[in-house]
Amino acid sequence: MLSIGTVLCAAALQAQNRTNIVFICVDDLRTELGCYGNSPAITPNLDRLASDGSLFINHFANVPTCGASRASLLTGMLPHSKEDITNEAIVSRLSKKEEGIIPESMFHHLRRHGYYTVGIGKVSHYVDGYIYHYNEPVSQKRELPYSWDEMLFNPGKWGTGWNAFFGYADGRNRTGENHMVRPYECADVDDYGYADGLTAQLAVEKIKELSLHKQPFCLAIGFFKPHLPFNAPKKYWDLYDEAKLNISPAPDIPGNVNKASLHNSNEFNGYKLGDEKATIENPVSDSYARKLRHAYYACVSYVDAQIGKVIDELKYEGMYENTIIVIWGDHGWHLGDLRVWGKHTLFETALRSTLIFKPAGGEFYKKIDRIVSTIDIYPTIMEMCGISVDYPINGKSFTELFRNPQSKSWEDISLAYFNYGISVRTLTHRLTFYFRNEQPVIELFEYRKDHFERKNVAAQQPIQVERLMKYIEKADKGPCR
Repeated sequence: MLSIGTVLCAAALQAQNRTNIVFICVDDLRTELGCYGNSPAITPNLDRLASDGSLFINHFANVPTCGASRASLLTGMLPHSKEDITNEAIVSRLSKKEEGIIPESMFHHLRRHGYYTVGIGKVSHYVDGYIYHYNEPVSQKRELPYSWDEMLFNPGKWGTGWNAFFGYADGRNRTGENHMVRPYECADVDDYGYADGLTAQLAVEKIKELSLHKQPFCLAIGFFKPHLPFNAPKKYWDLYDEAKLNISPAPDIPGNVNKASLHNSNEFNGYKLGDEKATIENPVSDSYARKLRHAYYACVSYVDAQIGKVIDELKYEGMYENTIIVIWGDHGWHLGDLRVWGKHTLFETALRSTLIFKPAGGEFYKKIDRIVSTIDIYPTIMEMCGISVDYPINGKSFTELFRNPQSKSWEDISLAYFNYGISVRTLTHRLTFYFRNEQPVIELFEYRKDHFERKNVAAQQPIQVERLMKYIEKADKGPCR
């Protein structure tokens, strides 16, 4: 077996003339962008990036919670244990291990192959890359010990990463206020009044510095919004007329679905000064639903502006064309859909999220509607960079789809795990099987007839259920029991 030193020496010789990578993670970003064509969200910078790259219409997270979804991204692996579907997935799977031949993450793999790697903000689960709890001082223990040449974050007036993550414009934070805060805020501050503005500033400064390096770089940036609390500067709220915003097109519990498949929006209700409490039995009023949607869209426009600063700096430094740029939403978010405010379900709204790839040159299709998963991103980036992955992972490279989105060799399947269930998504259906007592345990939704999952049609389509159950039967059941 090759030693780590031998691997690194060989990689350094191959690093010449490689393209740079800017990988941008956006927390809780469903497909609420203008380029997706189904949203009032005002996102000019992301729309322009999508027009220069490939927009993936059907990208799905493999786990609908932050830490576990990021673990799948980093490793290209599906969850295999109960810990793998929690926010501590990276800590339990990666952080405590010694460095070995198999890299801890895709960024570690890039680093071993000659890339200078920089992480800024929430790329893994812990918001500044260091392991500590909400009410603790910042530690010196990295969540990804071997992945970064530099790990950076500016917590500003909030003092720590977690305080900044849950921060309000006056310097308060959710934890410090014992959750006695609203789930939204419209403050008359500039972009630096919230943490994502400081993250964009750090990223721009780092790009200036990296432009002077001869070594190829991978810059990973993690933006907080539109994660709760839905806090954004007033100028982004002012982009929208709240009275004209629609509520969810699917505001009720689907027919023939057990409530155990959903939840009572506990994360959202944890903001104790919210105008109304949301439960499955008692949905919020239409007026409050509009206000919350307004707040979410303001956050999306705010983070779009921060991403625009990063893109503009790449262009200014003359690096835009030779840089692979990826925008990834770690999962979706129910905006009152099916009476839920939050993620943490195996329904479409919680699993479908934004994915934009801008390759570094070459011919590629602008919109790709094939099914791809978060676990597929790792091997795709490696193939684009000419780096082999000679160890087993679950993800498959989808580089062929850039050139031929109708490729017959690509299988349109995405698996997701949560809530004692496994879900399989195809181009036309989603089947979810739950390992529980509450009935029904099988849900089937057909998107050609109902894209909003209003009714479970498993009883009416037994042949389709039998076909899709084969994927469930082959899947690792470890995370579900």
